[in-house]
Amino acid sequence: MRREGFLSPEFIPPRGRTNPLKFQIERKDMLDRRKVLPIPEFYVGSILRVTTADPYASGKTSQFLGICIKRSGSGLGATFTLRNTIEGQGVEICFELYNPRIHEIQVVKLEKRLDDNLMYLRDALPEYSTFDVNMKPVPHESCQEVPVNQLKVKMKPKPWSKRWERPKFNIKGIRFDLALTEEQMKEAQKWNKPWLEFDMMREYDTSKIEAALWEEIKASKKS
Repeated sequence: MRREGFLSPEFIPPRGRTNPLKFQIERKDMLDRRKVLPIPEFYVGSILRVTTADPYASGKTSQFLGICIKRSGSGLGATFTLRNTIEGQGVEICFELYNPRIHEIQVVKLEKRLDDNLMYLRDALPEYSTFDVNMKPVPHESCQEVPVNQLKVKMKPKPWSKRWERPKFNIKGIRFDLALTEEQMKEAQKWNKPWLEFDMMREYDTSKIEAALWEEIKASKKS
């Protein structure tokens, strides 16, 4: 499944000093890998089933289903992390997107969440990261917009792995009103930095980069 105009985020080189030749060589390897393993469109919040080579499994492959809670890295170093709660225990696996051990990446449910990072599910109630490993794929037409799940999770009692209430995380998917007192919320706001909203240097305009990448991708398909 691939939406027209969707550019997988690992194709965008990181901001700052980068080696253009290095990323050009990496992109060629990435596109060659995609000819062998179709990598579908997915986002943080999508539910995926990943099949990998496993010499210790009876069928020589193993599967893991979970919600994508993070995408990171660029080029061949791109990774994505899936989370599921199995028998009451939270389990996470970080996959290398272009690892040749991956046999298949299946999108079971294509959707986004309110946040681009769901690492806070580690501190949320288990029900928000519990999925049936035999879950059937939810049909989605490629011409449709990707739905945004508006779910806001309830948290376990503090302490949490991070202070998600602080403005720097800009979290929209947590019911802070159920987890924190008014005093705790006021304390969190002391860390607010309103001037960052107007810092143009923080904006990373990738439009020209994306246009050039599309030309490179189209050329690779013709070769």
